[in-house]
Amino acid sequence: MRVIAGTYRSRLLSSPPGIHTRPTSDRLRETLFNILAPRISGSRFADLFAGTGAVGIEAISRGAAHVFFAEKAPPALKALKTNLQALRIASGYTLEDRGVTALLQRLAKLPDPLDIVFLDPPYDAEADYIQTLGFLGSPANSSLLAPGALILAEHATRGFRPPEHCGRLQRRRVCKQGDTSVSFYTTEAPTLDSQTPIS
Repeated sequence: MRVIAGTYRSRLLSSPPGIHTRPTSDRLRETLFNILAPRISGSRFADLFAGTGAVGIEAISRGAAHVFFAEKAPPALKALKTNLQALRIASGYTLEDRGVTALLQRLAKLPDPLDIVFLDPPYDAEADYIQTLGFLGSPANSSLLAPGALILAEHATRGFRPPEHCGRLQRRRVCKQGDTSVSFYTTEAPTLDSQTPIS
């Protein structure tokens, strides 16, 4: 696993042993960040259920203004901290080790909204998808997202699929790559193709 592009291009990233942490693959990250490229520079980016931090670190490498990581599983949290230290990333990020809910509640009270949110719970954790998307899409938390903000949810291609609508959020696009898919949500009128396979 490596950083794909930007300041830390080709630098290797650590991952904890075992099957409990499932990092987003290099290939999928490359495709997603090619799509996100016009939005990354200067953005406020949240990496929820961050695992090793590979997605958020990619955003930092490509010029995000600030990245918010949320991860509380000890092995993944250790790997995330190791990766930040190995790359000597000392600023431009916030790490919330109490988990996603704690981070979102914290961010909802701040004046500066998020531009991009990436969430990647365990694929079988349906409640985590629903709860997180529900919080992001709640009208009560409308200040949490910037106008035109993009929310990406990674999930299994087969089996559970996040809902089409979740409060203010509406799914606009699904990118598929084998067993993995990413659903794109916005609160704005669609500007993305509705179905785009990743080849």
